[in-house]
Amino acid sequence: MTIKDLEPKSVWNNFYSLTQIPRPSKKEGKAIDFMYEFGKSLGLETYRDEIGNVIIRKPATPGMEHLTGVILQGHIDMVPQKNADTVHDFEKDPIQTWIDGDWVKAKGTTLGADNGLGVAMAMSVLQSDTIKHGPLEVLITMDEETGMTGANFLKPGLLKGKILINLDSETEGELYVGCAGGMDFTAKASYQRCEEPEGWLCYSLDVKGFKGGHSGMDIILCRANANKVAARLVWALMTEAGVKLVDFEGGTLRNAIPREAFVTVYVDPSKEAAAKAVVERLASVIKEEYKVTDPDASISFHPYVCDGGECDPQDCLYVEPSAAARFVQAVLACPDGVERMSDQMPGLVETSNNMAMVSIYRGEFKVSTLMRSSVDSAKEALAEKISSVFRLAGCEVELTGGYSGWAPNASSRILSTMKKVYNDLFGKEPAVMAIHAGLECGILGGTYPDWDMISCGPTLMSPHSPDERANIPSVEKCWTFLQAVLANIPEAE
Repeated sequence: MTIKDLEPKSVWNNFYSLTQIPRPSKKEGKAIDFMYEFGKSLGLETYRDEIGNVIIRKPATPGMEHLTGVILQGHIDMVPQKNADTVHDFEKDPIQTWIDGDWVKAKGTTLGADNGLGVAMAMSVLQSDTIKHGPLEVLITMDEETGMTGANFLKPGLLKGKILINLDSETEGELYVGCAGGMDFTAKASYQRCEEPEGWLCYSLDVKGFKGGHSGMDIILCRANANKVAARLVWALMTEAGVKLVDFEGGTLRNAIPREAFVTVYVDPSKEAAAKAVVERLASVIKEEYKVTDPDASISFHPYVCDGGECDPQDCLYVEPSAAARFVQAVLACPDGVERMSDQMPGLVETSNNMAMVSIYRGEFKVSTLMRSSVDSAKEALAEKISSVFRLAGCEVELTGGYSGWAPNASSRILSTMKKVYNDLFGKEPAVMAIHAGLECGILGGTYPDWDMISCGPTLMSPHSPDERANIPSVEKCWTFLQAVLANIPEAE
């Protein structure tokens, strides 16, 4: 059995098509072309804007032209994350899926259900001859995961509808009416390097097996950040065993909690046993601290082996010790995780930071983080706090990509409609939520301020990590709900 045999077949077949097309963020050109040709093949009005967003329009079911125009919206790109032992090229290879009970998973990579399933549902609505709906548009944006580029560059006046249903939230039975804003932070510095110390031993420190996850949805789970763990170990090695830092690489994406970090150091032969003891002792402490959130954590310290058998001399230089001390301490001091919980919505994170990527390599130190907050002033205050840490370490800092959150609309007509439809279908009220993640609604609402917006979707677990999985029953339930909502859209005002 494959995902093409699952129900609803149209949704899962469309999702399968998307898994066969490489679509990592900023490299999703083939998928954009696919969506454009998909709309054209249905004989529908299809438009691709200058940045790469695709808009497909479908006329209303006869007799329903009087309903408010609806825009179904999702993003075409996916987060490219894989396990270290998985061979996969996200720019060339299809995603390999498999079924595990009630869940669809990928083999060693992210699944791309975020937001492939939302896009697949919109595609199925466009294909259907039986679903009743008013005037309909489908908006497929590009590069949501690494910059919300498609949403940021969408021009006013292109869309005609007044209700936006975003299909990018990740818990069935919840309707989202607000989200956090975000801001990217980057710190950079150069440093001097020193010649390989004669007779010293080269060792690798590998921090692996941490769960990682979505830096918005999963930040509240307080999972370990591999960069923080590695820095903690390196600082202990530097101060207790006198090691010299060669390089440090951890994390791959701003919006994914780092799962792995890799460090190279030089060890004085006379202190080799002491260095091993430091790692063994601290690794045991760290694993105990994170035994619930990260039970598969792995920390190893072993002699370095060059790929191909011969090392590049440029990779044999080590970081000047005072610079190494500044950088490692800055990584340790940088705020990471939940900064503050919301006063307005209990249980919701207000402000957080994900220290996503750390690189100390060949003379350049670089740290990249992603801050999120539903309160703009809190986000700015956190940005200044983080900037201060890295300025004290001698770095240049840069803040980019800032966007505001999406404030709930208490008088939303689509919210009232969807609550009633859900209750009629399933005999209970859906939860009305805000999310500590950057849904595109916040940006799109700035360009189209008269839109009435809401977000929903099937249940996904561990997005932005190779543990990403989609709950099969929730997809069918969400699909039933979406069809009923489209048939009950309020009349145009």
